[in-house]
Amino acid sequence: MNSKLTFAILLGGALVFTSCGKKLTEIGAEYFTVNPNPLEVVGDKVPATVTAQIPQKFFVKNAEVTVTPYLVYGDKETASAPYTVQGEKVKGNNQVINYENGGTVTFPVMYAYTPEMAKSELMLDFQVKQGSKSYTLPRVKVADGVIATATIATAATVEPAPSTDNFQHVINEQYTANIRFLINQTNVRKSELGSDELAALKQRLAEAQNDAKLEVEGINIASYASPDGGVKLNTRIAEGREKNTQKYLNETLKKDKIKEFGELTADFTPQDWEGFQELVAASNIQDKDLIISVLSMYKDPEQREREIRNLSAVFDQLAEEILPQLRKSRITASFNVIGKTDEELKAAFEADPASLSVEELLYTATLTDDAAKREAIYKACIKRNASDYRGYNNLGMVQFTNGDYAAAKSNFEKAQKLAPTSNEVKMNLGLCELMDNNLRNANNNFGAAAGADGLDEALGVYYLKLGDYDNAVKAFGESKSNNAALAQIMKNDYSKAKNTLSAVAQPDATTYYLLAVVGARTNNEQMVLSNLAQSVKLDKAMADKASTDMEFAKFNISSVVM
Repeated sequence: MNSKLTFAILLGGALVFTSCGKKLTEIGAEYFTVNPNPLEVVGDKVPATVTAQIPQKFFVKNAEVTVTPYLVYGDKETASAPYTVQGEKVKGNNQVINYENGGTVTFPVMYAYTPEMAKSELMLDFQVKQGSKSYTLPRVKVADGVIATATIATAATVEPAPSTDNFQHVINEQYTANIRFLINQTNVRKSELGSDELAALKQRLAEAQNDAKLEVEGINIASYASPDGGVKLNTRIAEGREKNTQKYLNETLKKDKIKEFGELTADFTPQDWEGFQELVAASNIQDKDLIISVLSMYKDPEQREREIRNLSAVFDQLAEEILPQLRKSRITASFNVIGKTDEELKAAFEADPASLSVEELLYTATLTDDAAKREAIYKACIKRNASDYRGYNNLGMVQFTNGDYAAAKSNFEKAQKLAPTSNEVKMNLGLCELMDNNLRNANNNFGAAAGADGLDEALGVYYLKLGDYDNAVKAFGESKSNNAALAQIMKNDYSKAKNTLSAVAQPDATTYYLLAVVGARTNNEQMVLSNLAQSVKLDKAMADKASTDMEFAKFNISSVVM
């Protein structure tokens, strides 16, 4: 890509002069180079450097020459900044070219890229001033065309970040009821059997018997004794509470004709030090920190009990407020609430979208690849709950993928108003800004989108558009996408680019076009022709693109683009 084309600026090879009064004649092309040649797009600009080697006794001492580089394409031309040089006898602040020794002139050119520039010529225009005389020399062509491979980078192929649903096919719920006991007692008192929590548990068990969508996973009885009293005594008490509670529960299940309740398990804890510590920590007891300190100092249960009893100032308060809460059996029933199957969800949407919750709608949208169906589901989601940002974000996601960027941006903005800190919305707005080439706004959005799905891919495109190929490659990582391969091509890593393109999950016309570029840059004609043919087969517009693409200038591609 960095081949150089010589050209003459100012005084070309046939220039003849004997004094300051001689005019400059036509310019040749043998003293000058352009780097790169052809020119190449970097980001959204076309930069290059023009260098002239001025020979000895060549530059007229009283001449001042302004060179304006023009990029000429079709019937249009765009000028870069002019550059002026002068002879030794000219009063001015421009670079001086010595008559006896000659010199080197180097100046930059820069153009804002437009697609029409692909087929173009870099021309130098010369305006000469000698004393009171001014005249123009013929333009000189110094380079052919602009390689625009970098502009293939596009945010259009980046998947927007979805807002996720919280739908679960099976939701586990638990109902718990406590039966409390008097100190050193194991009998289940009738007064304990009328609690609201026990009634709710029994009702839920009864409901599960006739509801195919509700199953009892199991029931557990956990019985406890408070930690005051010896281990032997507390073991007997806790075990007695377990047996009596299990007997009561078995009789109740039989009486209520509850036959499906999973596995019934039971266990007991002789001294509930863990529960004791939790209750103390949550209490307003003045010396609770001292009590917790004692528990941490002594691990032996009996030693703990003695030390706690030695705290006579607070033991009475413990006995009144804390210990009674630990004398209990806890009955816990685990239920599985079985949600709609995938087929039931799809059928329910067709019949009546309003019958589905937001979570169900969001999940149902993931069950189809039909963009129109997904769009309809997300619109139903918005109708179901217009204050939930996820419907707007996901609707925008479908619209963006379909190429309706204005509609997508509008919905992303609605989502942002409802959820200003949502990282997926920020990322998606950044993609829209990339599509509009608003790189600063894109960067601001990406900076606030940490953790969003697909952010690395989006950042890779952002860096490609900046012309920062090092960071583009880092951002893409091991991504197998056209954009990732393009970054590798721009870094001249053609082997890795080829591997990346070969691993693209769903290769398209651009995939094969980039493979043809890799072939051109590695001088593999067969690779150029075969991949261009496949690219054009998938998208006929690629034929016109390839016919003017300087990447293929040295190859005869007429057989595949005609």
